[in-house]
Amino acid sequence: MAAFKRHLRTRLLSLIAILATLTRCDSVPWQEEKLKHEATTLSSSELSSVLARTDLDQMWQKDLKPMLVVRYPGSAGSQDVQQHIKSTLGSLKARWEVTEDTFYSQTPYGQLPFTNIIATLNPAAKRQLVLACHFDSKYYPPQWDGLEFLGATDSAVPCSMILELARSQDDELNTVKDSGSDLSLQLLFFDGEEALYQWTSEDSLYGSRHLAHRMATTAHPPGATNTSQIDSIDLFVLLDLIGGPNPRFGNQLSRTTRWLSRLQNIERRLHALGHLENHPNEVQYFWPGLHVGLILDDHIPFLNQGVQILHLISTPFPAVWHTFDDNEENLDRTSISNLNKIMQVFVLEYLNKKIQNPAPENT
Repeated sequence: MAAFKRHLRTRLLSLIAILATLTRCDSVPWQEEKLKHEATTLSSSELSSVLARTDLDQMWQKDLKPMLVVRYPGSAGSQDVQQHIKSTLGSLKARWEVTEDTFYSQTPYGQLPFTNIIATLNPAAKRQLVLACHFDSKYYPPQWDGLEFLGATDSAVPCSMILELARSQDDELNTVKDSGSDLSLQLLFFDGEEALYQWTSEDSLYGSRHLAHRMATTAHPPGATNTSQIDSIDLFVLLDLIGGPNPRFGNQLSRTTRWLSRLQNIERRLHALGHLENHPNEVQYFWPGLHVGLILDDHIPFLNQGVQILHLISTPFPAVWHTFDDNEENLDRTSISNLNKIMQVFVLEYLNKKIQNPAPENT
């Protein structure tokens, strides 16, 4: 009997070892989970609760107006905008970890300082959904009869949209932070996207080039030998040239078509529920079937590192692009409000967030 028990125990241990091996073979490395990630779909009552928290007037006064200053790299306006971004995120319940990536780079005007701002909801999470924008404005020499380039669509509005998302969904993002999920949210605010003199590979994308290299050479999780912070990026969503009327976002990269299609689906769902303003049936923002050429922007250094990119840039560019008319007066409040709602739903669904105490369903 003792021999039989030893035999049975040996067989059981062998079976357990085989099952463990099969489990390891079937498991997906964490850095590849992004390829099969599926987002949740919020119910109509959850959508109502989410959208009740966002406030365009609040975004306009608290974020957009402070951003509408001359803010080329190294300027006083740049310093003010940086402080505004950091203080806004630092005041929220979600306890964002806000860090700076400060460096000097050679430009056509000599060495200039640049500062990227990185805000991470949960730095311990292995995977990050990234929302990105650039906060600098294009530099124009001072001989332009006192005119100031404020870059409202380029890119004050995208930065303000991201700050409004963090503020309005603060409670929900706070629970994401505390959930222990391996998926979190990271916000990147780039300095030096604009060419200071004329666009070249050296005179452009100062901040994103520097940060992409830094992330590619920084181990993640800390102490890892084969994975970096670049591997932590699930999806890199770049917002730019937003704020004009009737924006269209075409498909630049087939690898992320499914996420552009999801934005289209969210737009249709919110339209059907009456949550979008001045949005008749013929209006559509997201066009996964509209293929457009690759546009040079802050995503390029990350794309070159193999990151999945969703580039949300209005095509064609707004009529006021790189003119002194790119100001508050020429912004379209309706499209900004609608895109705020769509993006906030997209982020919470991507993070698989279930909404606490949703509004009751309409009967």
